[in-house]
Amino acid sequence: MAELDTSGGGKKGGKIRSKKASTRIDLTAMVDLAFLLITFFIMATTLAKPKAMDTIWPDKTKKDVQLPVPETRTMTVLLGANDKLEWFVGPPGKTAPTIDNYGKNGIRKALIENSKQVEATHAAPDNFMIVLVKAGSKSTYKNFVTMMDEINIAGIKSDAVVDITPGETAQLKKDGLE
Repeated sequence: MAELDTSGGGKKGGKIRSKKASTRIDLTAMVDLAFLLITFFIMATTLAKPKAMDTIWPDKTKKDVQLPVPETRTMTVLLGANDKLEWFVGPPGKTAPTIDNYGKNGIRKALIENSKQVEATHAAPDNFMIVLVKAGSKSTYKNFVTMMDEINIAGIKSDAVVDITPGETAQLKKDGLE
């Protein structure tokens, strides 16, 4: 509410001064409105929802439960340093690993092509590729999450996170990714 002060300037030092009108604005209503708006927006907005990745871990009480899988159906991905990775299809040592990067022209392309090749060469129902992800000591959590995202984007039905072997660690060191 605005208020107009009409009290006179009075006489000072023999000079006659004109009356000055001073205004005083009451901002109480504006402050109330501001707090109401702040409260409304705090209550109406949703906070950032946490994003989580579903992982299924094996039962630790059961030992040595392994299903026989042809090695020609497996693709092993070794996560290395500097946002690089190596991958190979089949048993380790039989085919030379390919050094690749993340993204649609990197590992995603390799996943899709190898998956199609496995589907073409194996009979149903065992005609899907299994991807084994093994993280080196220099790989980051970001690399792991990106790899799991690439597997999901490529439509791979079966994947597993496995411990890296000393031979695979030596291969990463040899290629400068460890």
